[in-house]
Amino acid sequence: MSSSYIAKPQDIERKWYVLDAEGKTLGRLASEAAAILRGKKKPIYTPHVDAGDYVIIINAEKVEVTGKKRKEKIYKRHTGYPGGLRELTFEKLQEKDPEEIIRHAVKGMMPNGKLGRQMYKKLKVYAGPEHKHAAQKPEIWEF
Repeated sequence: MSSSYIAKPQDIERKWYVLDAEGKTLGRLASEAAAILRGKKKPIYTPHVDAGDYVIIINAEKVEVTGKKRKEKIYKRHTGYPGGLRELTFEKLQEKDPEEIIRHAVKGMMPNGKLGRQMYKKLKVYAGPEHKHAAQKPEIWEF
């Protein structure tokens, strides 16, 4: 009887991947990024171990949404003070901080808890086509 393989944290090799958000749908991009961050695209995937790779997302300002979401999707945050609820539409947030849109979408697709937060730290998002991780020799991920 063979036993299941469980990845050990010291055996995991981490790669760097670049995802280009230009013309991609937000949710599809985010779910792809979340799967890579979690390590689900690897044969050694183990749910309770962070086996994922690093993900660099470029051109965040050019991500697309379908339907009326551009005008109607609302992002909410709270300052922590009474009456401090702040609401921004997708359109306004894309002008102000396009990286936050992708971070928010990917974070929602990660597990809740310590392990999910650890995996989420491997996400790097950039509004333009440039990133500062050339030294890591990232590969381009096509999907």
